[in-house]
Amino acid sequence: MSPVTTSQPRDIEAAIFAAVDSCVTQWGWDKVTMDDICVTAGVSRATVYRLFPGGRDVLFEAVRLGKLEGFFTAMRAHIEGSESLEDLLVRCIVVASIELQHDEHLAMMLATVPGETLGDLTVSGLGRIVRVATAFITPLTDEFIPGDEAAHIVDVMCRLVISYYLSPSSTIDFTNEDAARHFVQRFVLPALTITAK
Repeated sequence: MSPVTTSQPRDIEAAIFAAVDSCVTQWGWDKVTMDDICVTAGVSRATVYRLFPGGRDVLFEAVRLGKLEGFFTAMRAHIEGSESLEDLLVRCIVVASIELQHDEHLAMMLATVPGETLGDLTVSGLGRIVRVATAFITPLTDEFIPGDEAAHIVDVMCRLVISYYLSPSSTIDFTNEDAARHFVQRFVLPALTITAK
């Protein structure tokens, strides 16, 4: 029996996710087949379909969600313990901006399959990003503002950070804490309809 078939499901899932990454980087989301993924991961189609009933679309959605959850898990570690809403928002902007700038896989995807990658960050994938960000970040805002207000802020912040990442500003650097703080103080906090607790 080969090592792949004796591995734990988590190990097999990780190998499949890594294979998707590799294949997508080479050919783009639209051109990757299940056979490509199976060959690259060293697993059978039956194994992939057992772990991801529904096939390619279900697998690709799991990969995208996994990447987002990893991103926001790392980000959350940097923003937990914020003492004010202002501090939390500044940390969110700075950490997310730095992580995006240093994401080599994302940079490679933008270089090799720009259309699909831009779609994942904007049109087709923005709703997914906002949902995951909301789930990870809004619980940290509970002591400052109501949940529905937090959800609105997270939505706006996601859109802003992605926009500034894709088209950097010559006047605002979101990777700089002072610049991000000035932006939050001047444009974000005054726009809140409910004052912070």
